Amino acid sequence: MKRLLEAELIYGRLLDISEPHLVARYNKALEGFGLKPTALDRFSIDMTGFSPEIADELGDRDYLDPNRVNRRFIVLTPAQVDLPVVHTSFSNTAALMHEFFNANSRAINAVTIKDALYGEIEDSVSVVEDIDDLLSINEVRFRVLSAEDMLGKATELRELVDRLKKVPTAWSDDAMLNRMVELAKVTGDIRQNALVPNELVFRHEAFWANHFGGVYVFLDEKTTTVICDPSVPGFRRSRPWQVSYIAINDHARIYEFLARTSRLQLPQASWVQESGLFQHRADMIIRGLINDTDPTADLMNADRIWLQTWIHRNAALVSRDGTYPFLQEMTRTIAATGTITMAEVPPENRFLLVRAAPMHPDQWLVNRLISQLVPRDFVSRFVFDKQGFYDAYERYSEKFREYVVATLTSTYLKDKAAFRHKLYGLKEE
Repeated sequence: MKRLLEAELIYGRLLDISEPHLVARYNKALEGFGLKPTALDRFSIDMTGFSPEIADELGDRDYLDPNRVNRRFIVLTPAQVDLPVVHTSFSNTAALMHEFFNANSRAINAVTIKDALYGEIEDSVSVVEDIDDLLSINEVRFRVLSAEDMLGKATELRELVDRLKKVPTAWSDDAMLNRMVELAKVTGDIRQNALVPNELVFRHEAFWANHFGGVYVFLDEKTTTVICDPSVPGFRRSRPWQVSYIAINDHARIYEFLARTSRLQLPQASWVQESGLFQHRADMIIRGLINDTDPTADLMNADRIWLQTWIHRNAALVSRDGTYPFLQEMTRTIAATGTITMAEVPPENRFLLVRAAPMHPDQWLVNRLISQLVPRDFVSRFVFDKQGFYDAYERYSEKFREYVVATLTSTYLKDKAAFRHKLYGLKEE
């Protein structure tokens, strides 16, 4: 992983923490979690406060993610809102953290002047043993703590206020109302108190979880769809009246579901030719085939003439694999007719031709799934499924690793937003 670290392709864009008062506050939060304080005087953190250096020091990459559920967080500065999340068990952790930062910016700005905020993103389960546990997570509640007990009391009061607003029967709970009065005597009017987070409860929308090798959960108005390996505990047994199950290797059903629910952008000349997606994936496939046949091949200096020569010399192999000739044919078809009849395309090849519908709320999750189903496209895998990319990277030859890092550095890292817009149609907010 040294090459990835040097190129900032892993743990890139993290925030350096070296000021003694920030280190002390971080240690205070670690102690609040029952963890050993760090002996480091310098480390880096992501949006959630996760530090790869402290993870190495503790020998526990899940020190902020016990049981890989109810994620912990440490907020030292409002600047963390602009950082990535580099280690998580749920794909929507970053989105939930963004919601928390945006909804409570006033409190975060005020508290972090003198203290650190820390706590857990709590949901309805404490451990995930089967699919039903994942399906039970409908919303999450941020349990926020600080060194000052007033914030703890104010947070409790805010939760009770949220409950009073959202639960019709809460007004008849005298014990709860009396507790609110007691807390208000200490905290004052939390509507005016800048130290009080404004919103603590958030919906848990569609997500990917890294449990059981990876589980995708998509939410629609009347049904939930789970896509994963059929050997996962609870597959087709948890809530069968409510949940539709699709095996991760069932390309036909996955495509039908995503297309029917308007989560896919089907191939049309208007976007295919502008994006260059077909040519990008064809290039990824050929270079992957070259590496398979010769792991020592120097792809760094392989120009178009060299690649065409290799293709001619290995025509039988290219034909047997089939994906490169298929993409070349589809490129000609889209140029001639402006569209492709997807029903005529073999299910295993359909995801080579599509991308997530750019305007759908699940665009990132769908692109993550597509990148898993088109594993040769290591660029897309890096953009949308970094853990999957890192796992695949470990299996690459040294020469191919060199080429992969150079490719990502010279393309994606140069201008991430522009790259995502061109290839995947994504617009940054």
